[in-house]
Amino acid sequence: MAPVRLEPITWERLGDLLADRLLDLKPADGSLWPRVAFDGAPAARPGDLAHRVSEALRLRGRSSHVVAAEGFLRPASLRFEYGHQDVDAYYDGWFDTGALWREVFNPLEPSGDGRILPDLWDPATDRATRTPYVQLPPGGLLLLHGPLLLHHWFPFDLTVHVRLSPAALRRRTPEAEHWSLPAFERYESETGPGTAADVLVRADDPRHPAWNG
Repeated sequence: MAPVRLEPITWERLGDLLADRLLDLKPADGSLWPRVAFDGAPAARPGDLAHRVSEALRLRGRSSHVVAAEGFLRPASLRFEYGHQDVDAYYDGWFDTGALWREVFNPLEPSGDGRILPDLWDPATDRATRTPYVQLPPGGLLLLHGPLLLHHWFPFDLTVHVRLSPAALRRRTPEAEHWSLPAFERYESETGPGTAADVLVRADDPRHPAWNG
């Protein structure tokens, strides 16, 4: 990834500035509901930033709903068809992208009704969840967080990538999950999320993030 000029910032300030930016976000396809990605490896904790931005939006009188991609994992029988540590399966087959399209993105198209399903599958119990649908009001934002989001062609209106250097990613990923690290190497090589995203956040030191403004 080519060098990008980054400025130090606090997480609190980052949440506020992103929320301010999202207030004026208009979907290019004419949808009533802006769709925002918070992309990053689990160790980068992109969900923390998504929830921080959601709270900042609430304080500004703007509705949003945070959805975790992990709530749309495929059943274990499909995820682990080629073993529990198959990198290619993790990269391309762990997440039910069809369900995300059907239950989250399609309802937010210009002709949609704004009624989304927050999650579909509980990986802990390996059973379908019974979470009720959520009605996003016109202007309400979808804040989807998870890993490897930018290579699925989802119709995001703004993308945020929370980046860890390879060393920081290895350091902050539990040893039992180190088998998944080649998937993120492939993601960097094929997708280049640090340059593809609209907003880049570096979180090597979780106490002192930086971003490209």
